[in-house]
Amino acid sequence: MELRQLEHFVTVADERHFTRAAELLQISQSGLSASIRALETELGISLFVRSTRRVELTAAGQALLADSIRTLASAAAAQNAVAAVRGLVRGRLTVGAEPCIGAIDLPAELGRFRLANPGVEVRLRYEGSVDQLESVASGLRDVALVVVTGLAPQGVRLRPVSSQKLVVLCHPEHQFASRSVVDIESLHDQPMIGFQPGWGAHVLARRAFAAAGYDYRTAMEVNDVHPLLDLVGYNLGVAIVPASFAAKRPGTLCAVPLPENVPHWTVAVAMADEPSPAATAFLDQLFEESPQAPSSIESSSAVRVTSAA
Repeated sequence: MELRQLEHFVTVADERHFTRAAELLQISQSGLSASIRALETELGISLFVRSTRRVELTAAGQALLADSIRTLASAAAAQNAVAAVRGLVRGRLTVGAEPCIGAIDLPAELGRFRLANPGVEVRLRYEGSVDQLESVASGLRDVALVVVTGLAPQGVRLRPVSSQKLVVLCHPEHQFASRSVVDIESLHDQPMIGFQPGWGAHVLARRAFAAAGYDYRTAMEVNDVHPLLDLVGYNLGVAIVPASFAAKRPGTLCAVPLPENVPHWTVAVAMADEPSPAATAFLDQLFEESPQAPSSIESSSAVRVTSAA
């Protein structure tokens, strides 16, 4: 078993797709498949269930994944220790984010980081906050921008950077448009337009409905903000979203406040308890910490935030 094979295995497990994994690894798909088959032959068991669209880990693959990540991290740490003697930051930085999360201008921060640390390979993955947190916990992500949902796996720290209220987004001709506030009881029999399970807005809406004694069910489900705005714009339903989403269609959609007891949309930076040198450098850049600046998880005053447009 070679480190190269473990890297191939972890990349396929992360991408759940051989073609995308091969592109990331910059090898041929046939070469990647051969590497995985050789690893499976050596172990005497299948690591993936393959289909035409994607691949999933078998039980054996799931068991191997955590140790593979730790092994690769240890090897990278050894390389980084040698590089540190020369004053270099090297390795790989894998950042995750929920799309349209706002608070931090992530492309700009990644661009600035790459200029300052040319020896670090930078990767970016978008998915829902729940999956991002699990990926940080497993070591597949070094840092992630997530919505605080009240659930955080062991070994993951959250540092809040911004917070805003959730609102009900509706068409100007909808009955809610003239209200000063909309409670959950009024929403439970409305056609809801929402995001997929695992996205921050979905989890927060489900929590708010559950607290009021109702099930949260979406009539239409999307995986991007703009289709949701379009659907609401055609008066096909209402949506629970952060106020910044409503600001994307000023004058065409109405944003009505929810009661104060509804959870807020809080964006946080998720990180491992012991981040890698590359992750530490990126976090220091995000929070611009000086030796005297507070570094506790509760402190977020030093972070640069941008408009959530």
